[in-house]
Amino acid sequence: MFIVVCYDIPSDRRRAKVGKILEGFGARVQKSVFECDLNIKHLQKLKQKLARVLKEEDSVRYYYLCAHCLPKTEVVNGPPVIQTQLYFAV
Repeated sequence: MFIVVCYDIPSDRRRAKVGKILEGFGARVQKSVFECDLNIKHLQKLKQKLARVLKEEDSVRYYYLCAHCLPKTEVVNGPPVIQTQLYFAV
């Protein structure tokens, strides 16, 4: 499944840790935005790793894109969307 993960973390140290974790699961497309192509097992692993780092004041959002929505993604002056596997069946 294709997931966009973005975060807002006030601590420089935790923000760096979250970025490092996410680099292992997807492509950084903006400073605090990642595009991840994950199966359920890897998504759960990502969430577990992040849960160990995050504090109450931190914010993380997961946006799930279906197979029909993904081709409608528009990119202006940035890297293209990287699709590595099939997504949700509709």
